[in-house]
Amino acid sequence: MSTRIAFLKGHGTENDFVIVPDPENAIDLPPAAVAALCDRRAGIGGDGLLHVVRSAAHPEARAMAADAEWFMDYRNGDGSVAEMCGNGVRVFARYLQRAGHVAEGDLTVATRGGVKTVHLAKNGDVTVGMGKALLPEAQVTVAVGERSWPARNVNMGNPHAVAFVDDLADAGDLYTPPPFTPASVYPDGVNVEFVVDRGPRHVALRVHERGSGETRSCGTGACAVAVAAARRDGADPAVTGTPATYTVDVPGGRLVITERADGEIEMTGPAVIVAEGEIDADWPAGALS
Repeated sequence: MSTRIAFLKGHGTENDFVIVPDPENAIDLPPAAVAALCDRRAGIGGDGLLHVVRSAAHPEARAMAADAEWFMDYRNGDGSVAEMCGNGVRVFARYLQRAGHVAEGDLTVATRGGVKTVHLAKNGDVTVGMGKALLPEAQVTVAVGERSWPARNVNMGNPHAVAFVDDLADAGDLYTPPPFTPASVYPDGVNVEFVVDRGPRHVALRVHERGSGETRSCGTGACAVAVAAARRDGADPAVTGTPATYTVDVPGGRLVITERADGEIEMTGPAVIVAEGEIDADWPAGALS
């Protein structure tokens, strides 16, 4: 009999994920197997994969085990490892609640971007403490075809280049990574957000996520966009002493981002589990042959 692997499928503002519960870190998930699982035609389909592991059982998370029982071992849709995924953390927390590992209220989740605080609200929304943004001084330019724009360099535990444009169609098809210069600023690639204004402290974006292509939403990207917009608008909370809240529309829905005066950023939005089942362990293993 072949071994069966349990999986679930979930999304946060339509940023969708394959979820593989594996508390003791017993399942081997090499990049090719992850890519096979995330394939939208030959696999389950997802922008990424959430490998659910107890922090004490994973070598990258053991040092965080005292602060967070669970580690989000996040992978991009192409199988590459990523530091953080804001929408992924919300879906990860929703899975933990569904599985009975946590209850409504506050919890912590270990990620490669550090330990994140999460609040599961009664109304179904999930708020994630995303940490503080870093704003490297490097000047960046992103391009689509013959056009180019200056971009704000924002790091949310993963790198972002935020460009304000006149129309979201300016982003092109986003199938391939938009070129950026200088190349040395992002040696491992970058998430690129194209942003338009919708109203006072209300913006909309399209995003190319590193390793996944264009996605329906990007949580860290929405945070990076809110920070870049606040700096552009002269609403830096560290200067004004007042929190800055931005509504960020993504193709898959809406997120609300608040940057506090101490620099901590909170992201609030939905998280939904849509399906669960089992796969034959031999199937993703076949992707390696």
